[in-house]
Amino acid sequence: MARQPIGLTIDMARYVLGQRMKGKRRFPMVLMLEPTEMCNLTCTGCGKIRQSEEILKMRLTKDECLAAVDECGAPAVSIAGGEPLVHPEIVDIVKGILERGKLTLLCTNGILLGRVLDKLEPNPRFTFVFHLDGPREHHDRMVERKGVFDIVIKGIQAAKQRGFRVATNTTLYKGADTKAIGQLLRELTDLGVDNCILSPAFTYEEVNPANSGIFFRRKEAQQAVREILEVAGPKVRFYNTPIFFDFLTGKKTLKCTPWGNPTRDPKGWKGPCYLLTDAHYETFDDLMNQTNWEEFGYGENPRCASCMMHSGYEASAVKAMSPMDTWRVIRWMFAS
Repeated sequence: MARQPIGLTIDMARYVLGQRMKGKRRFPMVLMLEPTEMCNLTCTGCGKIRQSEEILKMRLTKDECLAAVDECGAPAVSIAGGEPLVHPEIVDIVKGILERGKLTLLCTNGILLGRVLDKLEPNPRFTFVFHLDGPREHHDRMVERKGVFDIVIKGIQAAKQRGFRVATNTTLYKGADTKAIGQLLRELTDLGVDNCILSPAFTYEEVNPANSGIFFRRKEAQQAVREILEVAGPKVRFYNTPIFFDFLTGKKTLKCTPWGNPTRDPKGWKGPCYLLTDAHYETFDDLMNQTNWEEFGYGENPRCASCMMHSGYEASAVKAMSPMDTWRVIRWMFAS
């Protein structure tokens, strides 16, 4: 089973090549679209739900979401939040993005899946991405509600039975049993999950300082990822590229490219990145042209010291690929 349908993989490759041929140094790969930052969980490591009540009440309309997709032009859209399924227009938002031929990832905690499952149709460009941080006890503790793990597993099964592509997104925190996570990823693969996404926890500025100890330092994260991959083995189909895993495990150094995954939330175009909020811009061009991108990233800004987030470094992996890396990624794309 390929990581993505062949036609879609070719479309993505054409886009990157086209941008490079135009001489563009910076161009978006994935739009991080947040129609709302409201959520029905209060996950320990998430800063979104801990923002002001004024921000949580705001949301983008369907038309504003689709205008952001058109304005940005990225070939892929990750619909995040908050919990996107609390948005009353989420079905129309997804359909509008798919009508534009975009690779569309809908990130969800799974609780409200029943609201949309019968209103959407399977599409090779569409994937449900279920948040699943580890085995039952660990996941329920991190989302601060018992029973959510079982809800996610039932949601995965229901989505697969209806023919949808399904991925899981596992965020790594200190104290997690890496062997248990590696085994869970194997079990998810047996369950029919198409791809697994792995990422060290995101150090949101809004997270309660009392919880700051749950976040890895860079070397700690690298060791945790190595341990998980050892247990998971070649059986697990990861969505992360092998070049990004080289970075996660400390084999390769990458320069952060936050412009590759710009964020649009209810307040505007968020800069400089998904985690840091220094400003909101009215237009995508303002974000790209008025942000001093050289000020951010590991070694450049102390706030970025522990960040290894995929939205900052997956585009870096694409940009930094050598001919040998390119061949590795091609093999990875079509691996079964």
